[in-house]
Amino acid sequence: MTQHLENSAVTQPPAAEPRLRADDVTLAYDKRVISENLSVDVPDGSFTVIVGPNACGKSTLLRALSRLLRPAAGSVVLDGKAISSYGAKETAKIVGLLPQSSIAPDGITVVDLVARGRYPHQGLIRQWSSADEAAVENAMEVTNVAALRNRLVDELSGGQRQRVWAAMALAQQTPILLLDEPTTFLDIAHQIDLLNLFEDLNQAGNTLIAVLHDLNQAARYATNMIAMKGGHVLAHGAPKDVVTADLVHEVFGLECLVVDDPATGTPLVIPKARVRSAP
Repeated sequence: MTQHLENSAVTQPPAAEPRLRADDVTLAYDKRVISENLSVDVPDGSFTVIVGPNACGKSTLLRALSRLLRPAAGSVVLDGKAISSYGAKETAKIVGLLPQSSIAPDGITVVDLVARGRYPHQGLIRQWSSADEAAVENAMEVTNVAALRNRLVDELSGGQRQRVWAAMALAQQTPILLLDEPTTFLDIAHQIDLLNLFEDLNQAGNTLIAVLHDLNQAARYATNMIAMKGGHVLAHGAPKDVVTADLVHEVFGLECLVVDDPATGTPLVIPKARVRSAP
């Protein structure tokens, strides 16, 4: 995967508080409460990864941070204002989202879908420009889908479609990018390619928040981790402080050893072997 990234990070406003945070929020679908009194700060310039068991509220928190889900109580704050006070297009210039599952319109080609990432930048006066074209081409190049540009999205494999959606999110060129299980459907090589790409974006100055299921990938790429269970945050901080044998057992119910990854020095979770009875 060619690593040519344009730094889309913008100058952050002078403030002590992080650009994006959740303040004492209650998150619910109708009357089904997922989280109560949940507060999370997303450090500016971090690669924050949210981990936890299924149905613990990870994706729900991400939806709230992206303005897709309005808290029943409390507020999500973006640049000092409730995110609900922004218009959808205004939010989309600052916060991008790669959702867990997406459905492309029938009959749309790869290049046309990626180009939709430029929608927040269009207006009555500002129409399609060379900058838009360059953003789309760069996004397709770094996600390795340029060769698929004229293919119909609904004819692609699951892994190819996932990379096309990632390209659309990158074409949006937001300083904050939310990623809900971005490696779904990808084989291990493409998982690492995509995570390396996100790491490069982070190092270029962008703030990333991702939900990942693979604890070892989370520990390797995150600069900041949030461990959730039952709608609550149990730990928040550097991977070496969050990924411990005790916490993995508390969050996932898994007996394990945590050692240093020989390649990166980051925490590496090794499940304990079962004791097998003699034949």
